[in-house]
Amino acid sequence: MPLSAREMLARMIRCEAEGEGSNGMKAVATVIMNRVHVNSGEYMRVCQGDLKKVLLQPYQFTCAMTVVGGAENPQNIFNMSPEQVHYEIADWALDGNRLWGVDDCLWYYNPFSPQCETYFPRNRTGVFYTRINEHCFYNPTPLYSQT
Repeated sequence: MPLSAREMLARMIRCEAEGEGSNGMKAVATVIMNRVHVNSGEYMRVCQGDLKKVLLQPYQFTCAMTVVGGAENPQNIFNMSPEQVHYEIADWALDGNRLWGVDDCLWYYNPFSPQCETYFPRNRTGVFYTRINEHCFYNPTPLYSQT
């Protein structure tokens, strides 16, 4: 049975940010929904406001990939079952809420170091905005609208 968009979002929140606390999970949910609602650039062109397309866009979220670097990725949204808190945050995001401080961000990543890079992704379409726990968050630069 195919997963609903809500179920997929709850699973992604768990997989990408479970250890990041409530604000970390809300920040990840905010970025995902920002990609759904962005009005220019790659995410608008490719995903067309469709949450499932955002979640499954190739090479965007490690947790949507069953194989990473040629090896099986057991920590993915197809293997994980969300808990009540993940559904609550998914519903919060689906209701239009955004976490203040990351409300325009389109990217995040865990650098596995104390430093966040100034630009992410490498094509310089995002510029560092804030860090929440282990994740660095990035706002779009003017270059993003050209993607």
